[in-house]
Amino acid sequence: MPVADDIKALTKGRVSPSAQDLLRKEGRPVPEAFELESPKFLGNEDIDFSRYTDPDFFAREMELMWTRTWQWACREEHIPEPGDHYVYDIGPHSALIVRGQDGVIRGFINSCLHRGTKFRPGSTCGSFDEIRCPFHGWTWDLNGALGRVPYEWDVPHIQGRDFSLPQVKVGVWGGFVFINFDEDAMPLEDYLAPIPEHLENFGLGDRFVELHIEKELSCNWKAAKEAFVENYHTQETHPQLLLGSDDEGTQYDIFTDHVCRFFCLFGVPSQLVDPRPSAQELVDQMLTGDRSLVGDEAVMREGESARVVMARVLRTQMEAAYGADLSRFTDTEMIDVSQYGIFPSAILFPQLSLPMMYRFRPIGEDPNRSLFELLILRPVPDDGPRPLPAEPMRLKEEDSFTTVPGFDPILGHVYDQDTGNLRAQQEGIRAARKKGETLLNYQEVRVRLLHQTLDKYLAAHL
Repeated sequence: MPVADDIKALTKGRVSPSAQDLLRKEGRPVPEAFELESPKFLGNEDIDFSRYTDPDFFAREMELMWTRTWQWACREEHIPEPGDHYVYDIGPHSALIVRGQDGVIRGFINSCLHRGTKFRPGSTCGSFDEIRCPFHGWTWDLNGALGRVPYEWDVPHIQGRDFSLPQVKVGVWGGFVFINFDEDAMPLEDYLAPIPEHLENFGLGDRFVELHIEKELSCNWKAAKEAFVENYHTQETHPQLLLGSDDEGTQYDIFTDHVCRFFCLFGVPSQLVDPRPSAQELVDQMLTGDRSLVGDEAVMREGESARVVMARVLRTQMEAAYGADLSRFTDTEMIDVSQYGIFPSAILFPQLSLPMMYRFRPIGEDPNRSLFELLILRPVPDDGPRPLPAEPMRLKEEDSFTTVPGFDPILGHVYDQDTGNLRAQQEGIRAARKKGETLLNYQEVRVRLLHQTLDKYLAAHL
C-alpha cells in the first residue's frame, strides 16, 4: 500500500492538518529527512501489564536484551584525554570505558580477574594511568593487558593464560559513545540507521553537555520511556503547551526495529485552543525553555509568522550566546521537535531549540524503579575551548525539576507534570483487574514498537 494510503487509513477522522500539510503550505526550505513520512500499523492487541512488574520478565530483559543492544553510555567529552574513564552500569552489568594512550576508546568488563571486584563504582568518571583493582592492587594497562600482580610468585598458574580484560564493543557517533556487551553485535551504524543520515547537518559531535539532570522514578523503565514518546498525553497532562504545539497533528514514523520518530511543529496551536491565539502569543509560548537566550527581543515584524520570528530570533541569540555560526540551519532544524527514539533506552532531540538527549534505565535490579536522565546539548564555540561537560544533578522522586539551577522553571514544571504521572501508572498497573493496556494505533505506535522489538530479543534465545 502506498505511504499516502497508509497515512490516510491510520489517521482517518483526524481534525488537525498534518505536519507535512503545514510545511507544504509554508513553502520554506525543509531538509529532506523531515519531508519523509514512514507510518506503520503494528497491530492492536493489548500489552500485558505483567511486563512492567514481573521480576522474572525483568530478569529475562537483563539476560537477553540489555546484554545484546547498543546503549549510549557517555559523551566523548566525558573522556577527552588518555586515561580518562567512565563507568556505565545496567542492572548487574558494568562497563569501564577508557580512552587509551593511542586515543582509542575501549570498553572493558568492570570486574577484576582476580576476585571480581569492580574497578570503579557505577556512574563515575575520572582519570588514571593504569586500571588498578582497589582490593589487592592487580593492574592492567589502558589497552587491557595484564600489568603488575603483587607477589606474582604465588600465582604461577596464570602464566600462559590470557589475563587481558574482557572487552565490550564500543562505537562512536555524533559525539556519543555507545557500548554493546554482545561481541557479535551488528555495527553501530547499521543499528542507528537512518539517524546518521537524517541528522548529518546537525553536527552533534560539535555539542557540549550544558546541563545534566538525573531523576529517580517509581516506575518500570519502559513506562518511563513511553511517557515521552507520544504527544497524545499533552491535552490532559500539559494543557498549557497546546497554545503552541498541535498534539493531534504530530507525525509518527517507524523506520526500523531500533529507530522511530515523532515530528511536531512548534508555533501551531492545537485544535483544542479556543479562542485562537495571536501570532505574538504563539511566539511567547514557543520561547519555553529558551527565555534566558532570547530575552524580550522576540517582537513580530510586519508580514512574519510566529514560526519565522522564533527561528530568526533564536538563531541570532544562540549565535551570540555560544559563538557558533548557525546560518546553515533551516527554521525546521531550529525550532521543530524531531524526536528520535533509539531502542532500548535513548531519545534524541537534535533541534537547536531544546537540544536534548534522554536516557531511561532501571535503578539496580528493581522492575519498579528507573532513572530518567536529561542532557541539554549546546553548540561548541567556533573559536575557543570546548566547555567542560556539566556534572549530573540527582533528583529524588519528590524533588522538582524547577529546583535545578540553570533549568527554565516553566520547562521544569512541564517535566514535573510528566514524571508526576508515573508512580500513579505503576501503582495502577499493579491494581488493575484488566490484564493489559490498550493503545492507540497511530499516536501510540512507538510504545507498541518498543514491546515488539523487546520480544524479538527475548525470543531469539528461547
